[in-house]
Amino acid sequence: MQHPETKVSVIVPVYNVELYLEKCLLSLVNQTLQNIEIIVVNDGSIDHSQQIIEKFQQEYPQKIFAYTKENGGLSDARNFGIDRAKGKYIGFVDSDDYVSDTMFEEMLNIAEKHQTEITICNIKKVDERGNVTQKLTQLPGFPEKIILEENISVFSDISYFACNKLFISDLFKNKRFRKGIHFEDIELIPQLVLDSKVIGFTPAYHYQYLERSQSISKMHTLKGLDILEAVKTVSLKFTESRYNNYKNALKGFQILEGVYTFLAYLAFVNDKADFYKMSQILDEFIKDNDINAKDILQYKRFGKNYLLSLPLGKKVYYVLSIFRLRRIVRILTIKK
Repeated sequence: MQHPETKVSVIVPVYNVELYLEKCLLSLVNQTLQNIEIIVVNDGSIDHSQQIIEKFQQEYPQKIFAYTKENGGLSDARNFGIDRAKGKYIGFVDSDDYVSDTMFEEMLNIAEKHQTEITICNIKKVDERGNVTQKLTQLPGFPEKIILEENISVFSDISYFACNKLFISDLFKNKRFRKGIHFEDIELIPQLVLDSKVIGFTPAYHYQYLERSQSISKMHTLKGLDILEAVKTVSLKFTESRYNNYKNALKGFQILEGVYTFLAYLAFVNDKADFYKMSQILDEFIKDNDINAKDILQYKRFGKNYLLSLPLGKKVYYVLSIFRLRRIVRILTIKK
C-alpha cells in the first residue's frame, strides 16, 4: 500500500555481509532524497549483520525499517520487501554494494518528469578497496527519455540487473522474483520492461557493484542452466506482450542472454560432466529457437557488432563455442 509521503522504497536483502553492510547502509541513509524508506530484510544471517542493522535502525528510525526472517534466498527476501513497500517507486540495493548520495533523487526526478515505469543508471564495478575495476555503460548515447516502441532494440541490449533501476511499484502488482532459482533478474526484469512504455536513463555511475573474491557468482555449476530457463520464460511472455511483433528484439535477447551470457558462465564450469551436459542443452536451446551461427556472429548490441567489440581472448572463446569446438573450449577460460 502506497504512502503519500514515501516516494521511494529501497529494498536491501541481507545475508552474512557484516564486512560490507555498514558502507551500504551509510550510502542509503545519506541520500539527498528525504522521503525515502530503506527496507532492510535480514534473511537468516548468522554473522553480526543483525547488530549492524539494529544500530542503524536506532540512529535512523524514520528511514530504516528492519525485518528478520528465516533464510529463503535473495528472491524471497526481495519479495518480502516488496510486500511491505509503501513507496510509489521501488529500488533494490544488494547489501555488499553501495550507491552515490544523489542516486535516488536524480532517478526519481527523471521518473516523474517523463512518467517512466523504469529508470536506469550506469554501474561501476569496484574491488574491496574501492578501486574502480570496470565501468558498465548501460544505454550508450541514449537520451533521458526512451519510448520503448520506438527503440525496441533496447529490450535485447540492456543489462538485466535489478539494482541499477528504479521501478514504479505498480509493475509488481502481479509479479515477483521467482524463488529457488539463480539468475532471477534475467527472468523477471525483462518481463517488467515488457509491461513498460517509457524508460528513463541517467548516464551517471550511481551504482557501485562490489566484486567480492568469494561471492556466490564464483560458483559455477549446473545452476547456470537457470539462465536458459529464464530466457525461455521471458520468450513466452514476449509473445503475449504488446511488443510481440518485434521478433528481432526477442531473437536479440535470446542471443545476448541465452547464448553469450550462458557461454560466459559456462567458461568457468570446472566439472567436466557438467560442462558437456550444459553444452548439449545450449545446443538444444539454439536449435529450438531457430538461431544459427550467422545470427550469433552478426548480433549487434547498441548498433555495433557485439563479438567484434570484445577482447581477442573472448572472441576466440565465443567463436570456438559457437562452432561447437568443445574440447578446445575446455582449456580456455574467459571473464565476461
